[in-house]
Amino acid sequence: MTVRQSIVFNGDLGSGKSTVSVEIAKRLGLRRVSVGDLYRQMAQERQMTALQLNLHAELDQAVDGYVDQLQRDIAASGESLVMDSRLAWHFFTDALKVHMITEPAEAARRVLLRPSGPAESYTSLAEAEAKLRERSESERNRFILRYGVDKARLRNYDLVCDTTRASAAEVITHIVDAYEGRLAADVLRDAPPLLLLDPARVYPTEDVATLRGLDDAGFVGELAAAGDEALAPLRIGFTGEYFFVVDGHRRLSAALRNGFPLVPAQLVAEVDEPVVGQTSAVDYFTTEVRPSLVHDWEAAHGIRLPLPAHALLGGDAVLAGEPGAGA
Repeated sequence: MTVRQSIVFNGDLGSGKSTVSVEIAKRLGLRRVSVGDLYRQMAQERQMTALQLNLHAELDQAVDGYVDQLQRDIAASGESLVMDSRLAWHFFTDALKVHMITEPAEAARRVLLRPSGPAESYTSLAEAEAKLRERSESERNRFILRYGVDKARLRNYDLVCDTTRASAAEVITHIVDAYEGRLAADVLRDAPPLLLLDPARVYPTEDVATLRGLDDAGFVGELAAAGDEALAPLRIGFTGEYFFVVDGHRRLSAALRNGFPLVPAQLVAEVDEPVVGQTSAVDYFTTEVRPSLVHDWEAAHGIRLPLPAHALLGGDAVLAGEPGAGA
């Protein structure tokens, strides 16, 4: 793909946006602007927490108005830069739009460990997770009402990266490779977003026993030597909460056996979009992902996948305490 002028980051609180965007700006020699830093400064000046400022902004449009105009002005300037902002993707057209996600408990752990100021502090992991979720939902609702855009919709972005197990260095390398056209350029050009997913958080939709080639040591070894970027993108569905395989179980299995923290993938269907025929991503996932299927996949790969609510209520639910019985 053609190298774009800017890279704009948004995503989950605690997903590593600040760390990654700072280092990518240094590597590419670009100026970095953080809207999050600006909001924290505004909150501190008003003697509010970040969550309180978000809730206040739902009623006072002047809070967002100032920041929005700043982003519009920067986008219109044509300067090549790195932007860390949960809404920059809406204002920038000629940019690589990167959305970063992570498992909620891991995000809370990271936020709790980092130095906190008066605008953002938590006393426990549970409090951090709950307040991060509330703050994110406040922003999402505000953006839907004020701008008519949903930050949770993956098709808003060019690249979606799950940082749950990947190191900052691994995330940075993958994003720079995508920016410079070395990683899945055809997906970025023709069918964005490119997904960089944690293979241990992707659900199977076929029984392990019926899949051929999962134990192909030759393929696993070749992939180990070549690295995850040599893997052909999986075809993936997304329910709005869970990622699942539409095509590519063998590649996903090999990635797990090699301990890869990231695998490339193409988004086939999201939420109400059809996977096959008229079956939406949500309905396909509900039909295909059963407790016994999840349990067998876990046992084959030594991972734990939280059972979705529909599977916990399903007819073949596993016993409490077995793998697959909870988070």
